Amino acid sequence: EVQLVESGGALVQAGGSLRLSCTVSGFTFDEYVIGWFRQAAGKEREGVSGFSSVDGRTVYKDSVKGRFTISTGNSKNTVYLQMNSLKPEDTAVYYCAASVGTMDFLSPRDYDYWGQGTQVTVSS
Repeated sequence: EVQLVESGGALVQAGGSLRLSCTVSGFTFDEYVIGWFRQAAGKEREGVSGFSSVDGRTVYKDSVKGRFTISTGNSKNTVYLQMNSLKPEDTAVYYCAASVGTMDFLSPRDYDYWGQGTQVTVSS
């Protein structure tokens, strides 16, 4: 069974930083995409960033470019989202997701496996 577990969410002040972690288990595919998504209260889930194991490509939502960075750990079973210069607009539940053969890194519907989410709250 594929499992993804997020951690690292917290309450931070605007301008601060957080690093979210996603630990993946039970995943045996060699080619995959790992994505970070977020869902603010009352809004639809949106893609934040994605990473492809095939060629190392990364994709970012325009509003987080230059502030967020997706990366993998040495063991390849952990994916990180480094978030700097956080803004109140970044407040949301953040989800890690995995996909095999996805064509749109930032499309929630293209992902097969999901974590339960971790809350990020950025205060003014």
